Amino acid sequence: MEINQVNNEKNGYFEAKESNVEAGKMSYVWAGDNKIIIDHTEVNPKFSGKGVGKKLLMAIVNYARENNIKIIPLCPFAKSVFDKNEELSDVLF
Repeated sequence: MEINQVNNEKNGYFEAKESNVEAGKMSYVWAGDNKIIIDHTEVNPKFSGKGVGKKLLMAIVNYARENNIKIIPLCPFAKSVFDKNEELSDVLF
């Protein structure tokens, strides 16, 4: 599975693809220079149960760690993963 980031000044998303089929997307909005708000996660029903959402979230977490960015998880899925995983607290705003 390939995960790519599309980012611009105001917002962006991480997209997962497998064999050129979109498996899922996690979108975010910039909240200043060093914070992003994860606002939506969408997984293609064909990929349900394959951990696509978690892979997308980990891609955003890795991006945040590499760029000294904090995350505000407003998306219910992202918030639930942060709530269950203490090891992600370093990027939580």
